[in-house]
Amino acid sequence: MSRKIFGLLSIMLVSALLLGACSTPAAEEPTPAAEEEAAPTMEEAAPVEEEAPVEEALSGQLQLAGSTTVQPLAEVLAESFMDANPDVVVEIQGGGSSVGVTSAGEGTVDIGNASRGIKDSEFETFPNLTVYTIAFDGIAIVTNPELDIPTLSLEQVRGIFSGEITNFSEVGGPDAEIVIVSREEGSGTRAAFEELVMAYKDENGETVEVPISENALLQQSNGQVSTIVSTTPNTVGYLSFGYLSDAVKGVAIDGVEPAVENVKNGTYSIFRPLNMLTNGEAQGLAKAFIDYILSDAGQEIVAEDYITVK
Repeated sequence: MSRKIFGLLSIMLVSALLLGACSTPAAEEPTPAAEEEAAPTMEEAAPVEEEAPVEEALSGQLQLAGSTTVQPLAEVLAESFMDANPDVVVEIQGGGSSVGVTSAGEGTVDIGNASRGIKDSEFETFPNLTVYTIAFDGIAIVTNPELDIPTLSLEQVRGIFSGEITNFSEVGGPDAEIVIVSREEGSGTRAAFEELVMAYKDENGETVEVPISENALLQQSNGQVSTIVSTTPNTVGYLSFGYLSDAVKGVAIDGVEPAVENVKNGTYSIFRPLNMLTNGEAQGLAKAFIDYILSDAGQEIVAEDYITVK
């Protein structure tokens, strides 16, 4: 075979090999549909857990002022609230319910305390006042523990505090001159006592308001009334249920003892609301404190000495 023919055969063999290689099917590239099928769907993808919002810790200072009846209850509630919120400081002062109304209305305190209903005239002066009733409280007629007065009617109590009845013998007690102890003007306890005891309806349905005797010994707080009545012979006064103790003797009204359970069952009628007041709707820390008081935990504290609102 000539060299020329051998060369042609070599060229033809290489060409055949090249054509065979080209005819081998190449690996198919994934189509867009295949890519889409391979990618995990939103449902198949692992769920991303959202972090729960972290509650911002309460901090700051609250100032309260007003009723000396609400004050000890507010102090116990504030102590519990501060234990749960170490960065909160709650300061509470007395001064009487009228101070609580004015301080809240003028915005000089965060919360005002009042142990009575709010008067129409006060709403006219402070139209933004918002009232939160946190508890109910009974008012007890109390005497020096040495006295033995088994029971009094509302009419007899009215006669004693007006000065019309001047000797305990007139109401089934000993022959002793009555010494009246009362709260000063502006006291919520006095205002409630005047409304619930000293006022009555006459035969024509008209309200008659009988003033408290000018001879009454006026005191600035429930605590002072308790001290005077407990240490002074032949005295009679009135106190918030929260201040009842063995130092004084509570007098039954129409045979019904002054007790929380008797207010709840409707047999004891001398009771009033305990209110907290804010200038407008409570906001921020003031709202958090009031919300706590009205919660189950707060009302459990209220129930120890007062009547709950729930």
